[in-house]
Amino acid sequence: MGDRILVFYGSYRRDRLGIRLANYIVSGLRARGCDVELIDAMAVGLPMLDRMYKEYAPGTAPVAMETLATKIKSADAFIFVTGEYNWGMQPGLKNLTDHFLEEWFWRPAAIASYSAGRLSGARSSFTWYGTLSEMGMVVISSTLTVGPIVQTLDADARPTGEAGSALAQAFPRFADDLAWWTEAARAQRARKKPPY
Repeated sequence: MGDRILVFYGSYRRDRLGIRLANYIVSGLRARGCDVELIDAMAVGLPMLDRMYKEYAPGTAPVAMETLATKIKSADAFIFVTGEYNWGMQPGLKNLTDHFLEEWFWRPAAIASYSAGRLSGARSSFTWYGTLSEMGMVVISSTLTVGPIVQTLDADARPTGEAGSALAQAFPRFADDLAWWTEAARAQRARKKPPY
């Protein structure tokens, strides 16, 4: 099996459109031979942050948190699929990520943003870059920005029209960039123990 990649999605809205982009990415990575899993923050259902995973005594964290911590620690890389709320992050995805810290360290992360409008969630993408870096991930320079999402992906996450063609053309470079950093980080972790 190929690289183990977790794709995180964080909208809690009733009519979620960004799930189309998350599903598109999952499908695209599977076609490349990756071992990929979609982590839907709403389905995981962590409460608003009170205690981080590391603040629980071993074996006492809630089951959903323990399960996700295990998945994060065993992953090679991460992709964060994020919408933009009032020029900022989706609170559901941010809340999920904040439950963990050391579990993220020394692995690459990529950002894919979307919106209903033409700016494609770019402002949210910019905000996530600093946050993920602070959480110990190496954020790759390639991003996917999708908007308007309903003109880019249909309900079955298939590219449509001119915007869909642009996404299909951009995805390979995005995936190649993540794969390069995933291999580099894995080789370095095997060669030398991280400094902390």
